[in-house]
Amino acid sequence: MHSAAELVTTVASLAPLPTVYVQVRDEMDKPAGSCAAIAHAISADPALTAGLLRLVNSAFYGYGGKIETITRAVTILGMQQVHDLVLAISVSAAFSALKPQRFDMPAFWRSSVMRGLAAREIGRSHGILGAERLFVIALLADIGHLVMHQSVPELTHEAADASKRNAEPLHEAERRIVGCDYVEVGATLMSHWKLPSCFAKIIGAQLVPRLAAESAYEAAIVHLATRIAEADQNNESSTSAAERVSPVIWTTLDMQPPSFRNIRECAELDLANYVTLLIPDAGRTHHGH
Repeated sequence: MHSAAELVTTVASLAPLPTVYVQVRDEMDKPAGSCAAIAHAISADPALTAGLLRLVNSAFYGYGGKIETITRAVTILGMQQVHDLVLAISVSAAFSALKPQRFDMPAFWRSSVMRGLAAREIGRSHGILGAERLFVIALLADIGHLVMHQSVPELTHEAADASKRNAEPLHEAERRIVGCDYVEVGATLMSHWKLPSCFAKIIGAQLVPRLAAESAYEAAIVHLATRIAEADQNNESSTSAAERVSPVIWTTLDMQPPSFRNIRECAELDLANYVTLLIPDAGRTHHGH
């Protein structure tokens, strides 16, 4: 049996976060962190600079090509949003180095971006400030599976097969067969990477959002966004997928099942663009809808 910490240690050495992200994070953590220092760190990395400018000028933010420099991006978006976008780009870069066997990487990224867009859409519809951070947390919410497929592929497949065969929740099969489940592995990775503490808390509680305490609301958003991404991946109708969402989630979010379809449609609208923007290699193979 394996612990989450053991799996994360194996993979984190293969896919460390880029130095530029670490510099940006350290600058954010300083009491007098400066926008200029953050812009300087990012500008030293041409690929990251290009990726970030593509994102901020996309429909995602709606600045329509008006932001030409990183300094201006930091000034307009603020340090936290730039931090979160650099994180999203850095994680996809770090993990593109991994090639787990029998694992559909393009489908994984497509699903992750779909979940991120759905979470952001739910956040926006509730008027949450910083709904973009929800995009990044939800984008990373299933990263535990990537770690498990890379470090213990056989056991991870065995758990997935057992879950299907016995109609057993996947995380329960994983605990029984691997020794830990994907949410625990994801939360452990967030802590290992020293990301803002809300990341580990929300990702670790996405199956049972109330366990996130003061972040229970955000964890419920990620939970619902995951259901939307799964419906998209399995070509399931919004109506039947919404029926399987626990009433507790609808109550927590003060939402009704019919809104499932609207959020899904909004997320699907932007999906292909953002997969290409965030993960340029992931667009190559693509499963139909």
